[in-house]
Amino acid sequence: MPHNHAMESYPESGGPIHRTIPAGDNRARLVCDACGYIQYDNPKVVVGAVAIWQDRILLCRRAIEPRTGYWTLPAGYLELNESTEDGAMREAREEAGAELRLNGILAVYNIPRISQVQIIYRAELLSDDIAAGEESQEVGLFAEADIPWQDLAFPSVRWALRQYDEIKDKASFAPFTNPDGETGDFDPDAVMGV
Repeated sequence: MPHNHAMESYPESGGPIHRTIPAGDNRARLVCDACGYIQYDNPKVVVGAVAIWQDRILLCRRAIEPRTGYWTLPAGYLELNESTEDGAMREAREEAGAELRLNGILAVYNIPRISQVQIIYRAELLSDDIAAGEESQEVGLFAEADIPWQDLAFPSVRWALRQYDEIKDKASFAPFTNPDGETGDFDPDAVMGV
């Protein structure tokens, strides 16, 4: 009978591990021969927000790879034992010193190439008191006409900004997902809005 390694990411036994299809499964996994431990590799969850202050949108210029120097929404990986709401608000504090009030899920994006699920909220800034955190070179509040479309970091940032524009005056709406035919693969022309 396999050990229960519920919260561990490695076998306690220190036995040899190899990639194989475990009994009752249909995908190759890392399995410990000594104790039967199975390592499940799952997608990463990214949380963030399109945050608004008086019709201006909060953007952060990235100070870290990938895409250092390009603009993004305040967003990042969800932490263990954290709700998606708490994660989105934490990321806004860490990257922009911003406090948010979340107003529902704007979109859930699937980026299979990098095994990510992105949950993006619609949010209001509680004040315009913002400042760059460690992962941001600078932060700014942008009117729609001033968004640096040519310098957006990722396709999903463009999607979220355009989808937000579609529902900004609506009290309720159905959350979006990837635009038709878009997988999140990096295409410089698409990021630049060409």
